[in-house]
Amino acid sequence: MTKTIEKTVQAKNDLQNILTPPKKGQTIEGKMIDAGRFAVYIDLGPVGVGVIYGKEYYAAKDIIKQLKAGADVKAKVVEVDNEDGYLELSLTDAQREISWETLKEIELGSQSVTVNIAGANKGGLLAEMEGIKGFLPLSQLSIKNYPRVKDGDSNEILKHLQKLVGQQLEVKIIDVSPQENKLIFSEKAVTSKAINELLRQYKPGDIVEGKITGIADFGAFIKFPLMEEDEAEAGGAEQGKVQAEGLIHISELDWQLIDNVSDVVKVGEVIKAKITDVSQDGRVSLSLKALKEDPWKDIDKKYQKGAVVEGEVVKINQLGAFVEIEPKIRGLVHLSEFDRQNRAKTNLQKGKKYKFEIIALDPDAHRMGLRIKND
Repeated sequence: MTKTIEKTVQAKNDLQNILTPPKKGQTIEGKMIDAGRFAVYIDLGPVGVGVIYGKEYYAAKDIIKQLKAGADVKAKVVEVDNEDGYLELSLTDAQREISWETLKEIELGSQSVTVNIAGANKGGLLAEMEGIKGFLPLSQLSIKNYPRVKDGDSNEILKHLQKLVGQQLEVKIIDVSPQENKLIFSEKAVTSKAINELLRQYKPGDIVEGKITGIADFGAFIKFPLMEEDEAEAGGAEQGKVQAEGLIHISELDWQLIDNVSDVVKVGEVIKAKITDVSQDGRVSLSLKALKEDPWKDIDKKYQKGAVVEGEVVKINQLGAFVEIEPKIRGLVHLSEFDRQNRAKTNLQKGKKYKFEIIALDPDAHRMGLRIKND
């Protein structure tokens, strides 16, 4: 009885297929009958026989080589009824459609995949998957591969990215759009979950040991926890050996004013720093000066407002002149003081010592206001 029902259902489906023939652009399925030197014939069941030939044959030669008689084939209808009575089919169009569907499934499943890096430009890396060209933006690179380039020099960034050409990277697909012909990869997304789990172990106040991975005008990047060289070079892929990266802002490098980050830390240097903040989006802020003794502590017991001190001019800018009274203790002769005393600031020379009067002192804010002391 069951077999009879199955045959009846199949017969109805076959009849439906005959009554509603495929349309141009429709993807249909069949079995390969035979492949000749110039054409491939596909058994489409009650619909009839399809053929792949001409430019469609040559465009799909690599696919056809992998097919054998009886193999299941998906193809797109190019012509419903040609002069020989066959449905003209395209394997490449169907394959591209299948590729997009496969890529979408990978994206929705949040699967990690491996891609070969085929090229690079100033914005990121080029890779291909399922025959579809994709892009890995600079912002989606992992901590290991993200270029730490001074001043964000685009030419230096490109040089760094070109070193990755020919390598295999583990990525996730984060955007698929066949309509826009867009395929976007992310290397960062592969490790983001592991990094978030790592960061749950840390809180503000914790002291970490890590390595300086990059320097910018606004601060230094540190990767932690510290790994052995062989682990770091392998990318720390083993479970429990991922690393996070944080920023030590230039204001958190030392208690004194810093002009150049590289005066305090160097790329590759191993240091300890204190975590000051871990944001919900995974950004970590750290401080180096928090592990150093505050030179301004009890400074008001040593210096008072109205006292005359000697100091060396270490910097002159639009605010005025910065004067070092003692190591790590600097005061400011504001530009307004030059005007008040009818003195051009060019009268003060960097590197020379002068006498100054303390006109303001705020140990908590680490500020000392100075005035040039008239002879």
